Amino acid sequence: MRVKVNGIEEDLSVTTVGELLVFRGIDPAARFLAIAVNGGVVRRSEWPSTSLQPGDDVEIVRPFSGG
Repeated sequence: MRVKVNGIEEDLSVTTVGELLVFRGIDPAARFLAIAVNGGVVRRSEWPSTSLQPGDDVEIVRPFSGG
């Protein structure tokens, strides 16, 4: 399915937010991590069950250091 992740369209074989994180090598238990799907924030407890649909716009936000 084709979804947009952080502004880049990708073909993915995942079906949930939780699967997307694992696929991208992001630890779902990591602190200071936020996920939005189609502009709406998804609660951490809902990541494993939040389905992704073709055309969804996913934002994965995590802090990084630097200037």
